[in-house]
Amino acid sequence: MPDLQDPRVAVYLDFDNIVMSWYDRVHGRQAYSRDRQRIIEDPTEPEIAERLAKATVDVGAVIDYAASFGSLMLTRAYADWSSPVNAIYRSQLVARAVDLVQLFPAAAYAKNGADIRLAVDTVEDLYLMPDLTHVVIVAGDSDYVPLAQRCRRLGRYVIAMGVAGSTAKSLAAACDEFESYENLPGVEKPAPQRSRSRRLSSGPGDSGSGGRTRSRRSSDAEAKARAADRAAEEAAEAAEDADDEETGEDPREAATRLLQRALQLGDRGDSDWLHASAVKSHMRRMDSSFSEKAIGFKSFNDFLKGNAEIAELSESGHERLVRARD
Repeated sequence: MPDLQDPRVAVYLDFDNIVMSWYDRVHGRQAYSRDRQRIIEDPTEPEIAERLAKATVDVGAVIDYAASFGSLMLTRAYADWSSPVNAIYRSQLVARAVDLVQLFPAAAYAKNGADIRLAVDTVEDLYLMPDLTHVVIVAGDSDYVPLAQRCRRLGRYVIAMGVAGSTAKSLAAACDEFESYENLPGVEKPAPQRSRSRRLSSGPGDSGSGGRTRSRRSSDAEAKARAADRAAEEAAEAAEDADDEETGEDPREAATRLLQRALQLGDRGDSDWLHASAVKSHMRRMDSSFSEKAIGFKSFNDFLKGNAEIAELSESGHERLVRARD
């Protein structure tokens, strides 16, 4: 294992993934899929341009977060940079010394293209640069779980970053640490979305005089197609909502149970008092996605005080000790 006194960091961004995931986070579930064709045809259309602007990813926040772990040795972003949606980021990425890896949108290559290329490059880099200590994977797919596991087996500290609601729990569990994009400093959290996001109109040609010039048969066919699309989207959303109800869990309750387990597992020595920092580290090892700030607490001490029914906190000078309540 390289010397951790001088951390050296490699960053790999599945750029399409975070752009699409953040768009869905801002505008509602499945929003990018619904708007994809209009985005491809004309991203400067006023309504589409406004939606894209609201869902702009703060690349600087991502890179600054990665730099907090040590010196950035390399940063790569994988995407089809000829796409107008991605092209608008090129100048700021180049300004931050990000290596832009072009993925051509050929049908045979597009499926999992970024996943495979990113994984191959990462493993190659780890062997070519044994002094790398940290690997930051900016993505949300469960496809990256084997990559995260391999990086950890090779002795690297692995951090995953993704968009809340679009990141596989298995990816977060496979890493040493997980951070949600919207919790990064400087990133504005989107307003809460309704359960059903507003569907964009299909365009000005569907109503008014332009629409009346179409034949009735063509209009009926398009109306049926739109209805079928809408029904499919609603069915998919309903299925996802059902999955959320079955597996979903209040984040605060989950964090409280995690704290309780950490206190019980940590109480093995001569003293039942534990350092608060050690308890937090233990919780992060059990669940790398744990973050007290993500559930509304300013600090871990505040989180402990908020769970006074199960945790007793002792503060003496700069020392913070905690133990399980009897």
